[in-house]
Amino acid sequence: MKCVEVCANCGKGGSDIFKLKNCNACHLVKYCSVDCQRAHRKLHKKACKQRAAELKDEQLYSQGHERPERDFCPICSLPIPLPTGVHSALYECCMKRICAGCYMAVKKRGMDDCPYCRTTIPRNEADILTMIQARVGKKVPEAIHLLGDRYSRGLSRPKKDSRKAAELWTEAAELGSIEALFQLGDAYRLGKGVEMDMAKAADFYKKAAMQGCVEARHNLGMIEAQKKNYDRAVRHFLISAKMGYENSVESITRMFMRGQATKEQYTEALRGYQDAVEETKSTQREEAKALMKRRGYVF
Repeated sequence: MKCVEVCANCGKGGSDIFKLKNCNACHLVKYCSVDCQRAHRKLHKKACKQRAAELKDEQLYSQGHERPERDFCPICSLPIPLPTGVHSALYECCMKRICAGCYMAVKKRGMDDCPYCRTTIPRNEADILTMIQARVGKKVPEAIHLLGDRYSRGLSRPKKDSRKAAELWTEAAELGSIEALFQLGDAYRLGKGVEMDMAKAADFYKKAAMQGCVEARHNLGMIEAQKKNYDRAVRHFLISAKMGYENSVESITRMFMRGQATKEQYTEALRGYQDAVEETKSTQREEAKALMKRRGYVF
């Protein structure tokens, strides 16, 4: 028997010709008109708010379990070990992040150009900045994010300007940069270039985490742990641990020792982390790591 849909306020039935519309927030009830939705608002508000929050949580915890494309070396196609900034290099010419293993392989062949696009690597700050600005002018989100990062850190050029950095990250985020979303989360959390606002920080972290940003996912766990929402914190840490983020494993370990996480959760995090790390390994990367250690650099 076919279920007849009716307006939650007036009881008017829907049909193949006349379609009722869902409540956009919760999808629990349907209405025949905007007027009926408004009239029913007071009665429906509590259930609507609760279900809307549940739906947001379902999205938050079900999405972003895989690292984004930019976390994979475009040459060997393997995920780059975390933190990516330590185990890879970003080339301003093509905005590609190349892992240490592929960098070493190219060096062994005597090549000094970009391993990906073969562009001659700039030798001074002015040329590097010119290269970045050229891509910023073409609205390349990675370049806009990188320029914001330079303003934030106050490299030799340009001068440090946290407000300008936040503006550039905002533009890059609107163009699709996941890294910029994460940087905006940090900016609002720390009050750098913008007014400190933990709610906005969490919102940017959520957007980044749902697209696979490991650091953003970890920071969400930290925020929940500070609020003593330990179940929510562990759920975040489990996701980022299984993506290869060591800090999340350490967080779950501490929570387990304090009785805030179960032994099963701790074991799951450790195994997931180890599996993720194994996926990043290659002979070339191990050679690069050994070379860096011989030179006194500890990963």
